[in-house]
Amino acid sequence: MAFHDRITRHPLPHNAERCADARRLFSELPEALVTLLETTAGCSPYLAGLMEREADWIAHLATREAEDLRDGVWQDIEQSEGDMKVVFRQAKRRIALLAAVADIGGVWPLEMVTHALTELADRCLQRGLTELTAAQIARGKLPGQTEADAKIGAGMCILAMGKMGAYELNYSSDIDMICLFDETRFKPDDYLEARTTFIKITRALMSLMSDVTADGYVFRSDLRLRPDASVTPVCIAMETAERYYESVGRTWERAAFIKARPCAGDLEAGERFLERLSPFIWRKHLDFAAIEDAHDMRLKIRSHKGLGGQMQLDGHNMKLGAGGIREIEFFTQTRQLIAGGRDPHLRVRGTREGLDQLVEAGWVPKDASDRLQAAYVAHREVEHRLQMIGDSQTHELPKNEEGFQRLSRFMGEEDVVKFRAGLLARLEEVADVTDSFFAPDDAEEAPETEGLEPPSTYLEQWRSLPALRSERSVSLFKRVFPTILRQMGQATRPAEAMAEFERFLSGLPAGVQVFSLFDSNPQLTKLIVDICATSPALATYLSQNAGVLDAVIGGDFFAEWPDVESLTEHLIEKMQEIGDYEGQLDAARRWQKEWHFRVGVHHLQGLLSPEDASTQYADLAQATLAALLPVVEAEFARKHGPAPGRGAVVLGMGSVGAASLTADSDLDLIVIYDPEGVEESEGRRPLETRTYFARLTQAFVTALTAPMAEGRLYEVDLRLRPSGQSGPVATSLEAFRNYQMNDAWVWEHLALTRARAVAGNASLQADVEAVRCQALASKFEAEQVKRETREMRVRLAEASGAPQPWDVKSGAGGRQDIELLSQALCLISKGTARQIDLQLSDAKQAGLLSDAQYEHLLGAHALFSKIQMAARLMSTKSLTPEEMGAGGIAMLLRDCERETVDILADDVAECRKRAAEVVEQLLQ
Repeated sequence: MAFHDRITRHPLPHNAERCADARRLFSELPEALVTLLETTAGCSPYLAGLMEREADWIAHLATREAEDLRDGVWQDIEQSEGDMKVVFRQAKRRIALLAAVADIGGVWPLEMVTHALTELADRCLQRGLTELTAAQIARGKLPGQTEADAKIGAGMCILAMGKMGAYELNYSSDIDMICLFDETRFKPDDYLEARTTFIKITRALMSLMSDVTADGYVFRSDLRLRPDASVTPVCIAMETAERYYESVGRTWERAAFIKARPCAGDLEAGERFLERLSPFIWRKHLDFAAIEDAHDMRLKIRSHKGLGGQMQLDGHNMKLGAGGIREIEFFTQTRQLIAGGRDPHLRVRGTREGLDQLVEAGWVPKDASDRLQAAYVAHREVEHRLQMIGDSQTHELPKNEEGFQRLSRFMGEEDVVKFRAGLLARLEEVADVTDSFFAPDDAEEAPETEGLEPPSTYLEQWRSLPALRSERSVSLFKRVFPTILRQMGQATRPAEAMAEFERFLSGLPAGVQVFSLFDSNPQLTKLIVDICATSPALATYLSQNAGVLDAVIGGDFFAEWPDVESLTEHLIEKMQEIGDYEGQLDAARRWQKEWHFRVGVHHLQGLLSPEDASTQYADLAQATLAALLPVVEAEFARKHGPAPGRGAVVLGMGSVGAASLTADSDLDLIVIYDPEGVEESEGRRPLETRTYFARLTQAFVTALTAPMAEGRLYEVDLRLRPSGQSGPVATSLEAFRNYQMNDAWVWEHLALTRARAVAGNASLQADVEAVRCQALASKFEAEQVKRETREMRVRLAEASGAPQPWDVKSGAGGRQDIELLSQALCLISKGTARQIDLQLSDAKQAGLLSDAQYEHLLGAHALFSKIQMAARLMSTKSLTPEEMGAGGIAMLLRDCERETVDILADDVAECRKRAAEVVEQLLQ
C-alpha cells in the first residue's frame, strides 16, 4: 500500500500563499497527498523550505511506503562516498520531512516517529565514527589497532543518553551522549596517545553532527552528561568513569543512566560498562530517598527556568513546566530507581514501557498509568508541532492568539478554544497525578501522647544518634514522627514501645533511607510500632537489617507460603543473577533475611500459628542449604576439579532434621560423601578424596557462617558427626554405614532418629536414608536404650542446672526431656519417624505408651514449643513475663490460648510435672 493510501488525518490549511506554492510544486501527486503536503507547508515555514529542496525525493511518496523511503536513507548514510557533512544533512532533511508527514498524516504512531529520528542519529554517529577512526588508525595514532577495528571505533563507544537512549528523540532534539573508550585495548605506554586521539575523533565527530553549513546541521550535540564535565575531556576512559560513579555519582546521574545505551562504536564494550555500572544505577534495596532527590531536581529546574507559579497556557513550557513531559518522565524514572534494584523487569528505557512494567509490578495503578501515557503521547505531539514550525528546540506554547490558532490547526483542531481547553486539562491532570507522588506534605506538628514524653524531648535526645545526624534525615524524620507517635499511643504500654523504638533507632547506621521508606509507606510505621511493642529481638534484628523492610512493600509479603522446592529455585535464580562468588553469598544472605523476617512478622501478627512458623523456618533453612551447596561446590571445583564420585549430601540433625526450628536456631549438620572409588579429584590443584571433601565441607560451613557485608546465614554445629569433634568433618558413605552399624553409641542413634538429608545428590540422599533406617532397626535392646537415656538425662541436668520457672526447654519434664524420651521410644520400637508427634504415636501403637501418657507428653511438648517459639522471637534472653511488656504477653497468651499469665504459669508447672512423671515411669 503506497504512502498516500495510508493517510488517515491531516490538519487544516493555515497559510494560503504557502499552500498554493505546495500545490503547484506537487500537482502530479494524488489529491490526498497533495492536501497533506500543502497544509503541512502552510503551517510550517521550515517544512515548506525542505519540501522545495527535496521536491524530487518527495515525489516517491506517491508510489512507495514510508518504511522503504526510510530504509533508502539509511542506505545512503552507509554507502555514500561524498562529503559526510553533505550526506548527513541531506539524510536529516529527508528523515525530517518523512517523519513530519508520516506523523501528521497518521501513518506512523509516536514511537515510530521518535525511533526514526533516533535511528538517524545512531547511523550518522556510527558512520562518522568509523570513518574518523579509520583515518587515525591509518596514521598510526591508535597503537595496536587495525583497519578492521575501525568499525567498532577501536574501542571507543558512544552512549546515547536521555531521550536518545530510549529512542524518544523529539523533532528538534539535542542529542545527549557520553563518549568513552576501552583503555584495556591499549598498552599502558600507549594510553596517553590513544586518549588524545579519541578526544580528536570526538571533536571531529561533533563537528560533523553540529556544524551549521549551507545544508543546515544534523543534530546539536551535548556531551555535558559525562563525569565532571567541567574538567574532564570530551572522551574519557571507561575505568575513569567507573571510579567517578562509584565515588561521587549523584541521583540525577543514576536517573540519566536508566535510558543509557551504546549507540555507536564498540557496542559490546559499552554493554559491559553499563553492566559494571549496574550497582550504581540500581540499588539493592528499595530507594525511596530517590523521591526527594527527584523532587528537589524538579524544584531547581522550575526555579532556574522561572517556571513556578500558577499554570497558564500562554508561554507554558510543555517539557519542564508543571504537568509537562518531564513530570511524566520523572514520575516513571523515580519509581524505576526505587524498585529496579530488586526487580530487573523495571530496568527498561522507554517512558511508556517503564509505566507498563510499573503497573505489572504493582508500583503504579493502571488508571494512573493510562492517564499519564495518554497525556505523554498528546504532549509529545504538541512538542513536535511546535518544533516543526521553525525547526527550533522550543517547548514553549505560543504567547498570543495567532500562535495558538496556527498550532491548533497544525494539530488538526479547527476550534482553538476547544484545543486550549483540552490541552490545559491534560496538563492539570498530569500535575495532579505527579504532584501527589513527588511533593511531600509539610511536616505536621507532632501530637502530645499520653504516657509519652513531649515530642521535642525525643527529638533532642535522639539528635546524637547516627540515624539523625544529617539535616536531611532530621527533616524526613520530623515528617514521619507524628504518625509514629499516634501509633505509639495505641500500644498497650506506649513508654515500653517507645523505649524499644529508641533502641531500634540506635542500631541504624543511617536514617535517610529508612525514614524515606516510612514517609512513602505510612503503613510500615504501624508494623514498626507493633514490633517494638511486642518483640525487642525482632526490633534489634530490624535495626541491623533494615533492608528487609523492602520485602514488606516490594514483594508478595502476604502471599501464600511456597513449598521448599519453589523456595530453593527462587534462591538459585537470585544467586544466578550475580556473577561473582562473594556476591552470590551476599545475595543469599539478603534473600534469607527477607524470608526469615517475613516468618517472624507473620507469627508476630497472628497470621501464622507457632507450629506453622516453626515449619516455615525449617523450610527456609532447607532451601538455603539446598541452593547454596551447588554454588559452593562450583566455586571449589574451579580450583580442585569436580567432586569425585557422587559428591556430598548434607544431613540435617536435631531440629533441622525434624523440620522444627525457632527464630534463632542453629543448624546441626553432618556431611556425607560417596567417592565411588575415586581416589583423587581432577582439577588445576587436585586433592586426595578425603581431603577434598573435608575442605569442601569447611568451605560450605564458611559460606553459611562467615560475617560478610550482609551478615551471616546461620550458626552451624558439626559435633553430631561420627566420632564427634575427634572425627573428620566429612564422612564417607561407607564409613558412615560401618560406624552406625558397629561403633555408634546409643546417644548417636538417638540423634539419628531425627536425621534428614536436606541437600546434595538425590541418589546419595536415598542411600543415606537407607543406612539410617537400617541402623534404627537393629542393634540396641530396650533396657540398654533406657539405661543410657537415663544417664544422658543426668548429664543434661548437671550441665543446665535447675531450670527457671519459664525455662520450658531444660529440666525434668521439659521440652528437651520429652524429645529425649520420644527418641528413645523410637529406637525401642525400631521406628523411623522424625517428628515428636509421629514418634510418640508410633510408640503408642507399639504398646510402649498408654493413651493418657501419650496425651500428657504430646500436650506438654506442644505447649512448651509454643512458648519457646514466642520466646525466641521476642527476645534473645530467657523468658520472663514480668519483663516482656504488654505486647509480648498478649502474643504469648494468644499463641498458648490462655487467658492470663497466672493460668499459663500454672499450666506450665502442671504439664512439666506430669511429663516428668511419665518420662521417669517409662525409663524405669
